Amino acid sequence: MLRLNSFLIIQGTCSTFVGVPRAAAAIALSPEQEAELRRRARTPSIAQKDALRARIVLRAGEGASNTEIAGELGVSLPTVSLWRSQFAREGLAGLADRARSGRPRTIDDDTVQRVLAKTLEPPPAGESHWSVRRLASETGLSHSTVHRIWRTHRLKPHRTRTFKYSRDPQLVAKVIDIVGLYLDPPEGALVLCVDEKTQVQALDRRQPMLPLRPGLPERRTYDYKRNGTTNLYAALEIASGQVVTACQPRHRHQEFLAFLRRIVREFPDGELHLVLDNSSTHTTPEVERWRARHKRVHFHFTPTSASWMNLVESWFSILTRQQVRRGSYASVADLIAAIEHFVAGYNERAQPFVWTKTADHVLAKAIKQQPTSETEH
Repeated sequence: MLRLNSFLIIQGTCSTFVGVPRAAAAIALSPEQEAELRRRARTPSIAQKDALRARIVLRAGEGASNTEIAGELGVSLPTVSLWRSQFAREGLAGLADRARSGRPRTIDDDTVQRVLAKTLEPPPAGESHWSVRRLASETGLSHSTVHRIWRTHRLKPHRTRTFKYSRDPQLVAKVIDIVGLYLDPPEGALVLCVDEKTQVQALDRRQPMLPLRPGLPERRTYDYKRNGTTNLYAALEIASGQVVTACQPRHRHQEFLAFLRRIVREFPDGELHLVLDNSSTHTTPEVERWRARHKRVHFHFTPTSASWMNLVESWFSILTRQQVRRGSYASVADLIAAIEHFVAGYNERAQPFVWTKTADHVLAKAIKQQPTSETEH
């Protein structure tokens, strides 16, 4: 009995000890420290690890918890705790790397900074970006050293991405309106995302495609024959994921009106809220007169340069990847038949499209990424 009691006491003591959370170190920044940390956080040529450590401490100085900082910056809790604690003990010096065992470094910090600064400059001779060997030749280093520096600092000059800022004066109102429809639609109403995929090409390969085989991907000739185009109209009902489509030879307000009549027939009951982009065919006088006669149909326009908020764009991407791009069509009729066959199969397995971002999240990101007047010029 004594042994059992002793075990229970020891076990209870241990569990109590393990369960006590360690309090996060309090951070109070002096004006000089805050200025230096902000400089590190926004300087493009600084090492990404140093910029990350600066952001961690800045958020800690604003009173954020370790959990909040980890979620915002996409790092682990131990990482946040480490640099927060070291700054609390040693100040800015605590954010520097400790000396490590092993072979000493052969590339000093000045050389690393020189490579980083050169990478952010345009290359000579009219080239669009640096290559590893081009920069190695320019700096007198080996290409493996340049590559290692780029990899450490997450620099990829060969990669590029596209973007577009919305200049819509009604940006806030439109974002709130559309996100509200997605997250909390009116009771008894249907929300449909409507758009056109114009100029879908019927491409026919010059030779028959070779099927997938073990060890070999599907193969097709690089050249093709153009056999015409069609314009695909689609309405995605987000609550079920079902799609209504129609292919038209032209893209005018007449074809758009014909598709609107199709939507009204497909969904005869309740209010219909249609999410649309700002195509000129959506606001012609003929379309406005049609809207006036159909009181249960309501239009909601995405902000300009923000058609990605229309969820049917995601469905168009699915159609392109899973059917159109991989097909071979001898005529426009073959292309339309393939699209209709795909839609029939898709609707059998359709699932709801779920929007997760709040309007505040979308707007905070859009406003944060807007360029300033200085960067525009």
